[in-house]
Amino acid sequence: MSNASTMTITARPVVLPAPDRGEDLQVSVSAPATGGDLPVIVFSHGFGWSMDGYAPLADHWAAHGFAVVRPTHLDSRRLGIPADDPRTPRIWRLRVDDLTRVIDGLDALEAAVPGLAGRLDRDRIAVAGHSWGAQTASMLLGARVLDPDGAPGEDLSDPRVKAGVLLALTGRGGTDLSAFAAEHFPFMNPSFDGMAAPALIVAGDHDRSPLTTRGPDWFTDAYVLGPKDKALLTLFGAEHSLGGVPGYEVAETTDENPERVALVQRLTTAYLRGVLYPDDTGWQEARSALESDPRPLGRLDIK
Repeated sequence: MSNASTMTITARPVVLPAPDRGEDLQVSVSAPATGGDLPVIVFSHGFGWSMDGYAPLADHWAAHGFAVVRPTHLDSRRLGIPADDPRTPRIWRLRVDDLTRVIDGLDALEAAVPGLAGRLDRDRIAVAGHSWGAQTASMLLGARVLDPDGAPGEDLSDPRVKAGVLLALTGRGGTDLSAFAAEHFPFMNPSFDGMAAPALIVAGDHDRSPLTTRGPDWFTDAYVLGPKDKALLTLFGAEHSLGGVPGYEVAETTDENPERVALVQRLTTAYLRGVLYPDDTGWQEARSALESDPRPLGRLDIK
């Protein structure tokens, strides 16, 4: 894998049959135009988004050697599923199934995208996500949803997933949830005890959410409460969009900052390469560059 940016291709929609879901799964696939043994990132979007979102991340990762698959979850505004749809209470769980379906369907994706056949490295798969998507991705890394009695729910971890990037990941549930979140999002009650896979958690120190009674530190819970092999990037001044990772000039971005997005691009790319390719020195170089920056945009903690 090269540090240089390369030409990319994006194919959408690519459809994976999903008869038990009520809607076939539509995904976008972005990849370098050439080269083989491409590591794979399966990306889970935030609430209401779709496979077309998060171009600043997907485009960058693809330009630096990754194949990036972005499914459209059932909560997407594009699908327009009403709140009283019988699937609504289970969408959090169906989201996890979407990511697993993508990994199961890599052969079909290779066959469907012109020029992609035989180019994916199935031994180097990572997951990533933003906001609700970060919770979705975390489940494949070993996080679990606690039931009302506090017992861990189903283990949905996937041994094929070697690493994760969790952006603005919602924190602990219980009394840390606002009344609104407790009523409408009871699944937002995670345990990070078993999230053993390596992960980079990215949080904004100005991310104040109506979902919690706490402050921005809520978004660091996965790092604080999870086991080792975790890194935490705290972005100074960043709100929930982390400078604009969902897209360029989109309405949801309240803290637009191209430099902040560029830092997220660089560090997430270097982190995943460092985990998937242990001999790659880019992660250490990126860490050193941030530590030596006289005006850093964030801080890294490692455990």
